[in-house]
Amino acid sequence: MALVMPGQSAMPSVVTPPELESLAPVWSHLTTLVVDRAVGATLIDATGREYLDFTSGIGVTNTGHCHPRVVAAVREQAGRLLHGQLNIVLHQPVLQLARALTAVVPAGLDTFFFANSGAEAVEAAVKLARRATGRPGIIVFQGSFHGRTHLAMSLTTSKAVYRAGYQPLVPGVVVAPYPYPFRYGWEAEETARFCLRELRHLLVTQTSPEETAAVLIEPILGEGGYVVPPDSFLRGVEQLCRELGLLLILDEVQTGFGRTGRFFALEHAGVRPDVLVMAKGMASGLPLSAIAAPASLMARWPVGSHGGTYGGNAVACAAALATLGVLRDEGLVDNAAAMGRRLLDRLSQLARKDARIGEVRGRGLMVATEFGRAGGAPDPATARAVQKGCVDRGLLLLTCGPHDNVIRWIPPLVVTGAQIERAVEIFAEALAAVR
Repeated sequence: MALVMPGQSAMPSVVTPPELESLAPVWSHLTTLVVDRAVGATLIDATGREYLDFTSGIGVTNTGHCHPRVVAAVREQAGRLLHGQLNIVLHQPVLQLARALTAVVPAGLDTFFFANSGAEAVEAAVKLARRATGRPGIIVFQGSFHGRTHLAMSLTTSKAVYRAGYQPLVPGVVVAPYPYPFRYGWEAEETARFCLRELRHLLVTQTSPEETAAVLIEPILGEGGYVVPPDSFLRGVEQLCRELGLLLILDEVQTGFGRTGRFFALEHAGVRPDVLVMAKGMASGLPLSAIAAPASLMARWPVGSHGGTYGGNAVACAAALATLGVLRDEGLVDNAAAMGRRLLDRLSQLARKDARIGEVRGRGLMVATEFGRAGGAPDPATARAVQKGCVDRGLLLLTCGPHDNVIRWIPPLVVTGAQIERAVEIFAEALAAVR
């Protein structure tokens, strides 16, 4: 093997299948590009070719790739303390981060548990709910994605591939319908009313409030298709939880930290959860997640009944503190709202000219273009072909939804108007080439 000196790269711009043999094939691959460096909304491969990254590492790099303030915070903390396990010692970054988060989460959610991934945070939230209430049942929603560890997978219903072959799953989970107007072919508020009625029906047919610990919901479906429910639905779910004494857990793993044009998506509907789940955009690419809950609820979690070695890692917490500062000081939440409106408008113009795009929807920079007919057959073939055409032209986009017929737009929140226009132009070219 050739010796690679600092500053040099021995990697090709594209890895071929034989070179992938050392990586488990369970990973799917949008591309086999080898990224040499990245900045803002741009990835640069080993040959110097640039790609507009409208995936953000699946909604992670909200401050853009390698934001200077985040990089500086990581470098400084790496020279002071890489890891201090929280059962043994405390460190300033985790204490400062907990204080800083109280300024952005809903009032009263004043106590935090830190982990590494969204799935870990979801599992922590469910474990807290079950221990605090003494009840086993969890209600989730059709199309949800809450992770791929065993408990989280049992809560996930967005695609069969995430669950197939892993039975038996964790018991005590029941599934309610999520208001997906395009799929049902109904008006939005009608769909919301139907789903709320079905949720109440579920509580007298499949489970009962007396054995239900919590309702777990994404305020916007992520992997399930970037489906935005009417605000009335989320308010109705909150009202039901208060009425029946159920805990409300909001999974904001993908929607949080400015992604929807508000700091958290819950702000659009004005709901307040008992437990808030956070991850992805929290630390600009370093593994960090958290749950927030009132101190009175956290106090019902027995000492030692949950934990983890790396949760609240010092370097990751330093990155999160810098991320919060960048989001605030650079107005990135407002930029997400403004650029999101621009993106929705431009994509809607395209949809009016091309019937293959059944719906354009989203909030902020969490936008979907769904291929197919309202209330009818999805069109994954066109979605995949357009996605490939975009990659070939230098734009990275992901698909989602049970049939992979939804292209999702998740650019970093630092994206500019010029980059939005270029991305839509590439998308239009790729769409026109698919016939």
